[in-house]
This record gives sequence, C-alpha cells and structure tokens, in this order.
Amino acid sequence: MTRLYCLLFVLTTVSAVAQKPISPKQIQEFDAYVEHVRQQWDIPGLAITVVKDGRVLFAKGYGVRELSGASVPGTSASGTTPANVGPVDTQTLFACASTTKAMTVTLLGMLVDAGKLRWDDPVYQYLPELQFYEPYVTRQVTIRDLLLHNTGVGGTDFFTSAMDIPASDMFRRMVLVRPSYSFRSGYVYQNTMYSAAGRIIERLTGKTWAETIQARIFQPLGMTRTVPKRGYIKDDNLTRPHVRINDTIRVIPYGPDSEIGSAGAVWSSADDIGKWVICMLDSGKYAGGRLLKPATWTEIFRPQTMVPDDEYATMQVLKPNWFTYSLGWYQHDYRGHKVNFHTGSLAGLTAITGQLPDEKLGVFVFGNLDHAEGRHALLYKTLDWFALGGNRDWSSEFKNLYDGLAVQSRKARQALEARRVANTKTTLPLSAYAGTYTSPLYGEATVTVTGDRLAFNLNNVLTATLPHWQYDTFRGSYDKAWNGTAMAQFTLSPAGTVQTLLFDGLLFQRKL
Repeated sequence: MTRLYCLLFVLTTVSAVAQKPISPKQIQEFDAYVEHVRQQWDIPGLAITVVKDGRVLFAKGYGVRELSGASVPGTSASGTTPANVGPVDTQTLFACASTTKAMTVTLLGMLVDAGKLRWDDPVYQYLPELQFYEPYVTRQVTIRDLLLHNTGVGGTDFFTSAMDIPASDMFRRMVLVRPSYSFRSGYVYQNTMYSAAGRIIERLTGKTWAETIQARIFQPLGMTRTVPKRGYIKDDNLTRPHVRINDTIRVIPYGPDSEIGSAGAVWSSADDIGKWVICMLDSGKYAGGRLLKPATWTEIFRPQTMVPDDEYATMQVLKPNWFTYSLGWYQHDYRGHKVNFHTGSLAGLTAITGQLPDEKLGVFVFGNLDHAEGRHALLYKTLDWFALGGNRDWSSEFKNLYDGLAVQSRKARQALEARRVANTKTTLPLSAYAGTYTSPLYGEATVTVTGDRLAFNLNNVLTATLPHWQYDTFRGSYDKAWNGTAMAQFTLSPAGTVQTLLFDGLLFQRKL
C-alpha cells in the first residue's frame, strides 16, 4: 500500500507540474526571446501565434511591415504608401505560402468524407490531361501520390519562376518531364502536384479553389482576415517582401498571384491563423461543427513517405530518429514526441507552423525576410517553453548552422571562379549567338547583343544581361538581383553553328 501510495503521489505530482499554468513571467520571457530572434536574424517584421489546449496563449507582431527607403533601385514595391511603413500587429497580413498545402488537403478530406473521391483513386479519372513521362505512372498516380511528393517527378518550379502559363498548360507539359527517380521510391518536393489537387477540387465542387476554401474553411472557422490570394486583400495592413542583396536588406516587388494557388497562395494574420491551428490540433473541430471526420483527420497526419534528412538543414542539429511526410505535413520525433510541421517560402516572405499533438500545443510564425530561418528556432523554442521544458538557445544554434552553410556556399562560388579558364574568347562573334531558342517544355528564350554582353529573356518572365565568362559560357546576375546568379552555356553543331542554349539547367534548341 505504501508503494502504491508513493507511486500515485509521484504520478499526481508529475501531472500537476505538467498542467502548471503559464505564468506572466514565462510569457514575458518568451516575448523577449521572439524579439531577440527577430533582431539576430535581421528580420524586418514577424508575427507569431501560440495556441494550447484549444485557446490562443500568445499572439503578437514585431518589427515593421516594410523597411523605409529600402526598395531595390529601379523598382517599386507596388502601391507603397506611408501607411505601409508601419509596425506589424496581429492583424497584419502575411503569406502562408506552402503551409497552404495543409488547407488544400483538408478540402480534399472533406470530399473524401462526402464520398466524392477516395485518397487512392487514380488521378486520370478526375484530371485526364495530367500525363507523365512514363505511361504506366499516368495510370497509377493517385490522389494520395499528388500530396506525398513521391511521383518520381523532380521540381518543376520553372513553370512559375521562368514561365507565365496557366495550370492546364503545366499539366500538359508534365509528360515531357523526365523522372528524377522511380515512381514511389523517393521524395522530391513538388508544387505542381498540389496545383493538380486544387484543380480536382474545382471539378468536384463546381467552384474555384479560392471560392471553395473561403466557403468551407475560412467562413466556418470565422477567419475573416484570411484570403485565398493576395489579390483579394483590400487594405494596406500587409507586409512587403524583403531580401538580402549584397549584405543589404531590400524591399522587392510582390511576385504575381500564382497559377498554382492551392500549393501556396493563402494570406492570413496572427489573429486569424490561430483559429486554423486550434482546429487542426483538435481533430478538425471548431465551434459549431467539424471540418473532417475523425478517421479522415487521423489519415491526414499518418506518416506515409520517408523524407531525406537534407530536406532541412535544421535536421543536422535536431538529429531525429525518423523524418516523414504525410498529407500536407512533415513529421519527425523530438524528445520522445511526434512533431507535425510545415514551412512556407515565397520570394521575400516566410512562414512555419508546428504542432505537438500530445500536448495540444501549436505555433504559427510569419516573417518578411527571404529564407530567414529564425522561424525554425521559434518553433522549437515554443515546444520547449510551453510544454517540454528546457532553455536551449535554438536561435543561436541554427544561426551558427546557417552562417556555416553560407560560408560553404561562398567558398563553393570562389572555387567555381578559381576554375574559370581566363583569357578565353567565344568561338563565334557575339552576334552569332543572338536569336530565338525554343523548348516544348520550357517555352522560348530570346538572346540579343547588348554592347559586349548577351541579354537573355525567358518567356518575358526571367531576364539577365550576362558578361562572357569562359569559352561559350556567360555568367552574371539576373536583372532582378534577388534571383541570384545565372549561367548560360551554348553548344555548337558539327557544322560550327550555334545549336543549343542551356540556361540555368533549362535546355533550348536554336530556332532555325
């Protein structure tokens, strides 16, 4: 009896400690840490929401929506007014980016619950125009496969970064994309497949993806400050995208509202997104109903595809025993618990959301600096601070990691420069390289001579004016410097005429 009493006492004490209320001091210290992260990573503005046990525990905005006077020379931040250069608050709109994918999956789950589709239905039944390089894959790809990044198709973000074509054209061109790995044998992140998922939603509901997500998720959850695309925003309380160019943080123009909106177009605020996080933690329930049946919610979060550790550099520090992807969510183990999370990235904008389901704890972080990975630090600090204990300085650890990776990247660029063969000339006069180059997959590239350089224009979307680098290769910055460095390589035919252009991995044939 004594041993039993002691055991019950210990269990009761542990339970009491686990359920100890969050103190004001704890909130204040967390608040200070968030600001410390923002400053350490030079993030102009961010917003964060923490939810626990079905309620918002903490929500706050930090920094500014736009750095004053920081626009890239020669560009305009599209509609900038003095009101835009102000503090971030919990109503400020940010891009959810790829965290949108979980919302698209939820819409599909609703259709599963309604009996309109099954996860393992073949995609061709709903979207016959989506064809793959290998015909058997076209017949075998399921709805589930679209969501797991395991179709064998590598990244096809050139459809949106180097082209301006409708989603239907993307699907038709997919048959030209050679597989990067065998069907269902690996993992490569794939945005176009989530666009296909959005198109299937449209065909089954008879409404656009944007209309459907508003009616079936935003309205039931009372997310009145959330929109399916930036073009729906009607006021000025939204952030601007920022990038670091030559060690200076600059404001850049917004990218276009994507044709693949179901992969990452939603915008929301700290106040509004908390409603979504609470719903996803509580098996899809909300006041007055539920979005998903319990079994469907469980299936969405079931680990289904192994993910390589190098998908996120942060795994070098976390060292999880397993790392997986479910339907719209990554998962890994952390201190004996399962974590569900997903990041989102657009040019100059970031997001991350994470859950510790067995502690009913969730967090969402928005930022307005390109790939500022302080977002990961705030995720794991939240899990420690409000549930698991400990005072690990995730921000400093991740900062050291990414600073080291930046040094490696700089050394790699220097090594490439060192391998450059100096004092070479092009095989032909510059005018011989000018002309039109085409590809049934990548569209059209035009090349013109500008002084002693060649100007490249891909589909009137990407442009670069590049100096000669070596032999028949040209290299330099894109005209929009935040796009980085471009390399263009020409090959000649046996007859000595220009035959092909390889522009940053995209191969074009000379148009005769």
